[in-house]
Amino acid sequence: MKRLFLLVSLLVLSKFSAQTWATEDQYIQKFAQYAVEEMEKYKIPASITLAQGLLETGGGQSRLAQEGKNHFGIKCKEDWTGKTMKHTDDAPNECFRVYDDPKQSYEDHSIFLATRKYYTNLFNLDMKDYKAWAHGLKKAGYATNPRYASILIGKIERYKLYEFDEVNSKEVLYAVLKKYPDLKDDRSFMAQLEPAKKKKAEPVTVKVPYKATSYAQQQKRVERIKSKAEVLNSILIKSHPNGGLKYVVIPEDTNVQFIANKFKISDSKLTKWNDLQSDILRKDDIVFLEAKNSEGNTPTYKAEFGEDMHDIAQKFGVKLNKLYAKNRMDEGQKPAAGQLIYLIDKKPRN
Repeated sequence: MKRLFLLVSLLVLSKFSAQTWATEDQYIQKFAQYAVEEMEKYKIPASITLAQGLLETGGGQSRLAQEGKNHFGIKCKEDWTGKTMKHTDDAPNECFRVYDDPKQSYEDHSIFLATRKYYTNLFNLDMKDYKAWAHGLKKAGYATNPRYASILIGKIERYKLYEFDEVNSKEVLYAVLKKYPDLKDDRSFMAQLEPAKKKKAEPVTVKVPYKATSYAQQQKRVERIKSKAEVLNSILIKSHPNGGLKYVVIPEDTNVQFIANKFKISDSKLTKWNDLQSDILRKDDIVFLEAKNSEGNTPTYKAEFGEDMHDIAQKFGVKLNKLYAKNRMDEGQKPAAGQLIYLIDKKPRN
């Protein structure tokens, strides 16, 4: 009986010793600094990053966080060459990234948001508006849970994580100490404060967690994203010859959500007005900011090689269903090169 009790006790102790963070407060104490450092580099609110880390890891207790030091559930994808682990998430035995240090996971999370086109609009938001960021993440499809934004906001407000949006990496440990005064009795935490003071006068050395060229490549990708955002933000509204319809020409690949946000129009209206089948917009696409007309401004047009009826509808500002009807064509039917397309009157019967 004593041997059985001893065995159970050892198992319980080993379980608890494996759990590095027993509460969400301890998670915040340990990782607030990483979140603030990422905020400085990538302009993502520290409050959002911390709240996502808390949620994704269950306060640091998830298997991915414990075994893979993966705090944001980032999957392998085709460009990952590091260590991996299998974990059941959306499907059984999916491939997830494994990191040597949680700090790498935090930076990978920042790079993921900064280099994916779905999240481009986030970087147009006020960096201190954590509510807008939370709703923006949900709208961009970061999570399927309909309550995702409210859950993040709840954690931010419960733990006052927005306070970390107001500090820099040199001040963050003092902010943590102010939030958790009992840490003054924690020798390991207090020992971090002295090096923090010395670092002010020292050059910062960045440890690249991947192969030698990867960090530079990732930074270039971030700069490309920023440059692209500047181009997209310079879009000007034009007036179409067909009745003066308001439209824009897309200068870089983007999505419906970005244009909708920029011109304060709902996604659904833009999709309907432009007869879109997906939310992806390509460079040189014509996008109308109001409903198109039922007819064109010229009687006919000869289809060019490779054009489909949607291309022609956008070129002349005509509703796609009206264009099909005028030309006695079925939906989805493509015109031949040189085919005469009727834009005002209905095509005569043969």
